[in-house]
Amino acid sequence: MTGGTAPGSVALVTGASRGIGRATALALADAGHHCILTARTPGGLEETDDLIARRTGRPATLLPMDLRDGTAIDALGPSIAARFGRLDVLVHCAAMLGVLTPVTHMRDTDWEATLAVNATATWRLIRTAAPLLAHAPAGRALFLTDGHAARPASFWGMMAASKAAMEAVVLTWADEIGPDSALRVNLYDPGPVATRLRVQAMPAADLSTLPGPDEAAAAIAALCRPDERRHGRRIAAPARA
Repeated sequence: MTGGTAPGSVALVTGASRGIGRATALALADAGHHCILTARTPGGLEETDDLIARRTGRPATLLPMDLRDGTAIDALGPSIAARFGRLDVLVHCAAMLGVLTPVTHMRDTDWEATLAVNATATWRLIRTAAPLLAHAPAGRALFLTDGHAARPASFWGMMAASKAAMEAVVLTWADEIGPDSALRVNLYDPGPVATRLRVQAMPAADLSTLPGPDEAAAAIAALCRPDERRHGRRIAAPARA
């Protein structure tokens, strides 16, 4: 199979209103996919759509939603099937930092919201998208993770726990699919990237030393190509010198 995008290919990208999600949507649209974009902010999605239209001449499909709304996620698969009849790529970029605080100071609402977006939404996205992805000629599902899932650090408990749960669900699904399917499922850790989430976590950080969202998106789009053979892997961006 060649590395080119199949005609009529459809990609679903979460968190597409800014940052890595927006850059990924642009990269996948450039590669020829029709992009279905979700995020909580309609205005941000419309800005992403404008960028895609200017670059490709094709509009995206916008689905504003809060990934804490399980019913909305559950409806995605049937809605995509009814409208497009296929889904070739799923990239889950949306994430919630949570609150950087000692474990003993965590509040119920912050803990539950972070788990909902980073872990529970992952399971629901898998469940709703799996039937379509399994029937794609070269289905690809990629979930963005964070280094704290494997290396917990002080005050990062919400992010670490929720991303560790996400990784467990994704890799379990990949193992259930097995190596003989055309569907490839992987995790991707972009490392520190110059995004608003990074600023929220580290307000004093010098973003000029970090790669931008476009660099991360190029790697993500490559992992979604039909010629990507890795499966059930946790893939990390190379460390910068």
